[in-house]
Amino acid sequence: MSESGRDRDSEGRARNARPRDGLGRPLPYGAEGVERQPEGVVRTPDRTLREAQRLLDGGRPFHAHEVFEDAWKSGPEEERALWRGMAQLAVGLTHAARGNTTGGARLLRRGAAEIGGYPDPHGIDAAGLAAWARELALRVERTGADRPVDAAAESPRLTR
Repeated sequence: MSESGRDRDSEGRARNARPRDGLGRPLPYGAEGVERQPEGVVRTPDRTLREAQRLLDGGRPFHAHEVFEDAWKSGPEEERALWRGMAQLAVGLTHAARGNTTGGARLLRRGAAEIGGYPDPHGIDAAGLAAWARELALRVERTGADRPVDAAAESPRLTR
């Protein structure tokens, strides 16, 4: 923590240092959380997809969202909407797993709309992911906040 009382990273940027659980929720200082994803990592599209798939399969969609966010911010301009849409799918799954049905459904639909127009770049099953996201959005709205989804069980396949 800095002199101002705010958590900072090694470069002095604001960054919450509280530990987080597998769905990215902050835990009390001193609690044992899951390892956080480093920010600002430039990866190849293939490495991005492998890392995000590993995190999704492990029930950590919030952390997969951070991997996609790095690709969105560092990738070529013509692919930014694709990676932003992938990040929205992951954070939509995060919210659905946390029981936030409204936010989860909204983000899943927004991500589906973002990636739906891409012709399967980098082997991404864009059409399949968009269909998965729309179906999950409907399901979480029907079941409501009292039945959060199991993030690992609902993890989509990212590539064909």
